[in-house]
Amino acid sequence: MRVSELAAAADVPLATVKFYLREGLLMPGTATSRTRANYDEQHLERLRLVRALVETGGLGLREVRSVLAALDDPPTSPHELLGVAHAALPPPVAASDPPPDTAEVERFLEGVGWGDCLPPSLLASLAQAVAAVRAAGLALTPDELTGYADAAYRAAVTDVAVARRADSPAQALHTVIVGTVLVDEVLATLRRIAQQVVSTQALARTTPPDTTSADTAVREPVSRVVASQE
Repeated sequence: MRVSELAAAADVPLATVKFYLREGLLMPGTATSRTRANYDEQHLERLRLVRALVETGGLGLREVRSVLAALDDPPTSPHELLGVAHAALPPPVAASDPPPDTAEVERFLEGVGWGDCLPPSLLASLAQAVAAVRAAGLALTPDELTGYADAAYRAAVTDVAVARRADSPAQALHTVIVGTVLVDEVLATLRRIAQQVVSTQALARTTPPDTTSADTAVREPVSRVVASQE
């Protein structure tokens, strides 16, 4: 297909496609003349991916290049997938100067059994995020943080299960990276829906729900680890 047909198939403005080509985010087509080239399904798939990373994922051009470089050179070992994926993605919270004190979040993560081999960048991101929440006037107690960790763990279990169903390391890496960037939007929306549901349910109760009960919230595995250490 010609570049105009590629743009139409992906529902991307032609000017944007040409920009991606100039920036190297989209590989060149097969030249048919000095000014024309043909593009195939691989180009269409890559174009849709770049658009999703930029428009939905909110990644900058440098970050998209990092993601694409990782996807084009996937690790052969499945054990390296997460490390490569996380290295290609920007940190959840931009680094601050000076770096934040991570002692509190390190103690929390060790307390719930997550203290082994965590990269400093993620520790710093979590410390900055917690500090920002508290600076805005929310206490974010250890119990509340544990509740959020529970939800994150369950999401991660699903992430890994989906990646393990991939046919190859390359496809698994694609699943991890795209899932981490784009499924965050799904999780954020589901959280808001859940808030509406829980709020509606709470109005029908005369007493607050027991958040420690297995009937009202799935508190494993983080809460189980915490309880076993008390």
